[in-house]
Amino acid sequence: MFGKYKKFNIASFIILILSAIPSNSSENLEGVYLEIKILDKVSSKNTTLTLNIGEEKKFQNLLIKSEKCKNSKFDDNPDITAYLQVRDLNKKDNDKVFVFNGWTFASSPSLKPFDHPVYDIWITKCFN
Repeated sequence: MFGKYKKFNIASFIILILSAIPSNSSENLEGVYLEIKILDKVSSKNTTLTLNIGEEKKFQNLLIKSEKCKNSKFDDNPDITAYLQVRDLNKKDNDKVFVFNGWTFASSPSLKPFDHPVYDIWITKCFN
């Protein structure tokens, strides 16, 4: 009977020790701020915006919100991913619909492109 509990205690102890060891978890890779660049296709001007994760920021007629940003854990080929939500404030018919809502990648923005007639948006930096 005590052998059974002894194994349980040893296993619990090992799990406790392993959980206390710091690792390269996703928490260390997530940022608090996201830097994006916005190209105005009409005027050909680039603007750099810094967004707080979870807060909306207005740029011209766009309302941009970043839900999450993350740096890759691979040092040899770093990448930045971010979850963005963008609304066009000129579209009054249904302001609940996003013109972009999804993950985007700094290295491959064409995987899920932001398609807008006036603006291009791409992510450049995720940092604390």
